[in-house]
This record gives sequence, structure tokens and C-alpha cells, in this order.
Amino acid sequence: MKTDNFVSSDVLLDQIFSITQGLYKEMSKPSGDAENDHNTIYRLLTDLGRTLVNADRASFWKWDKRNHSIWTTAAVGAGRITIPEGTGLVGKALAERHAIVTNDPYNHPDFNSDVDKKTGYVTKSILVMPICNCKGEFIGAYQAINKLDSEEGFDLEEDVRRLSLAAFICGIVLESDTFLDDSQHDKLTELKNRMGFYNDYTKTYEKILLDTEHIRNVSLFICDIDFFKKVNDTYGHNAGDAVLKHVADNFRRNSRICDGVYRWGGEEFIVVLPDSTAEQAAEAAERLRCCIMDSVCHFEDLDIKVTMSFGVTAIDPAVSIEDNIKAADEKLYKAKESGRNRVII
Repeated sequence: MKTDNFVSSDVLLDQIFSITQGLYKEMSKPSGDAENDHNTIYRLLTDLGRTLVNADRASFWKWDKRNHSIWTTAAVGAGRITIPEGTGLVGKALAERHAIVTNDPYNHPDFNSDVDKKTGYVTKSILVMPICNCKGEFIGAYQAINKLDSEEGFDLEEDVRRLSLAAFICGIVLESDTFLDDSQHDKLTELKNRMGFYNDYTKTYEKILLDTEHIRNVSLFICDIDFFKKVNDTYGHNAGDAVLKHVADNFRRNSRICDGVYRWGGEEFIVVLPDSTAEQAAEAAERLRCCIMDSVCHFEDLDIKVTMSFGVTAIDPAVSIEDNIKAADEKLYKAKESGRNRVII
């Protein structure tokens, strides 16, 4: 049954053209000029999907396979939500590789009503459509909530047909976003690499340092594994790779969420600590040094123990980031010369 929210074809086309014009303008901006990277594009694509199926709300979900989670990159009517992969209606649609419609969500075993309980919103109908890349690999999903022009809710055939336009465009954008993300991560350790470091420095840390209204400290330390060549020569390069992953996992687990952890190259790592003085960064480095020293890397039938040396500095915004890294690297060199397995500030 159609309701008063029915949209005529002419109005629908006008809405679609307005959104696609916004998409074209956003994608035509010079590199780095678009606010929040692809977030504006995802918001417009989400709005396009919501318009195509005449839904009250919509969200676009990205499958983060590196962190085994699914999260909204843009949403209409709700904030960012992160869920474990394979859970919820979005996880179910991705796992089963097909669209899902429920017009009785509160009685659906995969529907999570927590958001409704917190906000008072009433969900009456849901359409979830998985999105794939050019290789046929599913990488995200659309979720449309509450069909406005039908009391019966979403129609699996007709609304999926309508939503396929936005899903196709979004798949291309998400695939390019995934390629960019992969290029900024080290495949072995899954930490961000040198490219990821410079991207984060320009978009996050440098802005903190140059904010004259809110003075905040940012520090970093550079570190490397002591006698790493000996590990490779004694146990082989596969064992060396296992040690690198072991160190990366320890850094990930024992750093703050706001800290940036990067594999700088070879056996070297850099950690950036916002809102931290050099002394506080040195304390964090000391905790990590002890953590690595007291841990054991288990590889096949071997138990490998390593230590690390650290050089710490507060980032000086008056000089280049390369000069700041050089300052920390000089401290690391002193740590090596004075016996290794220590922190020099």
C-alpha cells in the first residue's frame, strides 16, 4: 500500500541528479582538497541509496577485514557504529553474499535493537545489500531503514533493483579507498608503513602542532630490534618475520588508541604520541622496552627472545618532520652505542 510519502518519478529524478552532481563536484576536487577524504563522497552515496529506495534512514558499511570488523563510514540519522564481522544483518548479508529484507526486524534473530533502545527510534523495515569490487569480493554493504512509501516495507526484488545503481558506484569508490588503505600498510606486520606515517602526520599530527589556540605536545620515538641480523642469520628469515610480527603485536596491544604505530622499514619502528611530552613518551617507550624484553616469540619449535633500543624526542613544529626524526634517530644511535636495550631521551 502506497502512503503519502510516495515520490513521483520527476521528483525522484531531480533528487538523483542533484546528488550525482554533488558527487561529481566532490570527486573533481584536487587531491587532498576534499574534507575528510572520501567521507563526503560516502555521505552523498548513502543519500543516493536512501533516495532511490525512499527510505527514512540509510548507512553505508565498510568491511574492515584487517581488523575483522564492519563499520559505518557514513550514516544518515545515526552516528558511527562498529560491529564484529559476521554479526548483525549486515554481517549476515556479507556472509551469505546476497541482499536481505526484513519487514519485522524485532522478531529477526540477527537484528540488534540496542540503538533503538538508546535513541527511541522504531525500526519497521530493513534492506541490506552487500557491495562487491570488480573481482566479485564483497567489501561493504548498504543498509536502508524504514520504507516511506509502502506500509508493507521493502520489496526484495524492486528495491534491490533500484539500489543497485548506488551500490555499483559505491563499490568502485570503496575499492579505490581500499587500495589506498592497503598502500599505507605493511603487509607483514599490518602496521601502517612510511607512506601511512606521512599521510597521518600531514592530516593529524601537523594540524595539532600548528594549532596556536590549543597548545598541545606531540612526541615520537624511533626504535629497532637489537642484533636483528643475528636472528635472521641464526634462525632464518621466516623466524625474522615472526619476530617482526611479534614486536608489532606487542606495540599494538600496549599503545594507546590515539598513538600512531608505524613500521619505518626493516627492523625499525616509529611511534607518535599526541598530547605527550618527551618525558611521557620516554616512559611509554620504557614500558614497551620492558614488554618486549620480557616476552617470547614462539616460532615453530623455537622460543626467540629479543630486546629493543629507543630514541625519543618532542616534535618541534618549527623544523621539518624529517629533522625531528633525525633528532630521535641520533638518540637511538646513542642507545645502541651505550649498550642497547635502553631508552635515550
